[in-house]
Amino acid sequence: MKLVSKMICSAVLFVGAASAASAKTCDLSIEGSDAMQFNKKELDGTGCTEVKLTLKHSGKLPKAAMGHNWILSATADKAKIVDAGTKAGPANGYTPTAPAIIARTKLLGGGESETITFKTDKMKKGGDYVFFCTFPGHVSMMSGKFKF
Repeated sequence: MKLVSKMICSAVLFVGAASAASAKTCDLSIEGSDAMQFNKKELDGTGCTEVKLTLKHSGKLPKAAMGHNWILSATADKAKIVDAGTKAGPANGYTPTAPAIIARTKLLGGGESETITFKTDKMKKGGDYVFFCTFPGHVSMMSGKFKF
């Protein structure tokens, strides 16, 4: 009986170690500026089981004038999320809580930054994903592809 218990414990430890070894957290960063632009048009989360993303507002203008957030969704959901951001309004930082959002930051003003961490388990390898800012009028210039 002792031998069977030891074998079971060894198997559990091996499976746990294999799961931990396959987990991969990726550190990504992006900046939004007073010129209403992200400094990157593409971010790569390929092979990541979790993403740690930092958004930095590199400008000086306050969020009421030139706020930026970072939203990740399937490309097909982008338009409805942008609309929901407008409806959320300034009191909510133009940041919606739509279920189609995979990850999001809060609205930041000049000099601020935020780091978020999100799991990618609901994303499909090779799927069509996009990141963007929902501050009114920004999405046309502040949008990019998220590779996964």
